[in-house]
Amino acid sequence: MTWGVEHWVGLAVLAVATFALRLLGPWLAARIGGGARAESTDALLAGLAVAVLAGLVVTQSLFDGRDLVGWARPLGVVVAGLLVWRKAPFLVVVLAAAATTALVRLLGLS
Repeated sequence: MTWGVEHWVGLAVLAVATFALRLLGPWLAARIGGGARAESTDALLAGLAVAVLAGLVVTQSLFDGRDLVGWARPLGVVVAGLLVWRKAPFLVVVLAAAATTALVRLLGLS
């Protein structure tokens, strides 16, 4: 897959917006102040971040474009998720997920 100009422009816009939010966030928080409403907004934003990351994990682990990817990648993600849940070290999580994916592909189950 090659990236066209629209992909690079979209990436640049997202990068600038992310950088601007990082810069303006503390400034706005100090200027506006806290309170119950700010705390509920923080909780909402934290929940939205989890939802966005979960959506990215699902789409990237199950689909390649519009096609399903088979069993290897999803099983690697499941192994990684279980190891993270069990609080395994990051290196162990990555190596186990990669090994699971490679083994499933080697066995031809992908």
